[in-house]
Amino acid sequence: MRAVTALPPLARLGRPLLAAPCHRSQLVVIGRRDNMDFSPKSPEVNVESMRKPYRCRDDAFREEHLKSREPIGQFRAWFEDATKTPGILEANAMCLSTATTDGRPSARFVLLKGFGRDGFRFFTNYDSRKAAELDSNPLAALTFYWEPLNRSVRIEGKVRRLPADVSEQYFRSRPLASQIGALLGAQSSVVRNRSHLEGEEALIRMKHGTDKMPIPMPNWGGYIVEPMEVEFWQGQTTRIHDRIRFRRRTADDLTKPFVRHGEDGWVYERLAP
Repeated sequence: MRAVTALPPLARLGRPLLAAPCHRSQLVVIGRRDNMDFSPKSPEVNVESMRKPYRCRDDAFREEHLKSREPIGQFRAWFEDATKTPGILEANAMCLSTATTDGRPSARFVLLKGFGRDGFRFFTNYDSRKAAELDSNPLAALTFYWEPLNRSVRIEGKVRRLPADVSEQYFRSRPLASQIGALLGAQSSVVRNRSHLEGEEALIRMKHGTDKMPIPMPNWGGYIVEPMEVEFWQGQTTRIHDRIRFRRRTADDLTKPFVRHGEDGWVYERLAP
């Protein structure tokens, strides 16, 4: 298996945005009105009017602006931009979308833990809902959204489990608290309350402290998404958004209009917004 790119340290993410202390006397309600009606017909915030400007026409994302003619190199360039942008605290946060064999979808946020030509890696509990869906229907979509940059990347591909030794090596590199958290029952299973979880955590910590026996490896490990399509999106204030999609080359691409030939078996094309 090819090596993957290690994620940059958090120090590169720029100065974190610190939440101001919240006191009851300082609470501010946006758009507050006297005699507010909280019925469903009178929302406090007018959602339909919510709109923000993105980039201007002179700052469009054109084909000549690509840093690479294959998607992994282009992703690396945008990802590095995101890690250096103040206000993006977790550039590696991504929405993972899966589906059951009969097409029922589900989505949640996970953290990217490596990427390279072989794909995009993440780790999770193998007893979780996402793992059950991935094992029965090994297709997934990943979505990154970096709001300060008005950029998003969407990835679709096949999924497979990482080797057990790779998963265990990463598990042992996690902080002790994260290792203990992975032992607290099957992810997504119903529990009594938070106090129950905290009690279980305390018992595990007593038995497996920093100077005691190692945390046993739970039913936990990694997956890799092998990309078939990767789309790069950049927002425009006019809503004529820029969308450039990479996909694996097929035999009939030679006769298709507007298809540009990339590198390493990829082609790319512009999509209507």
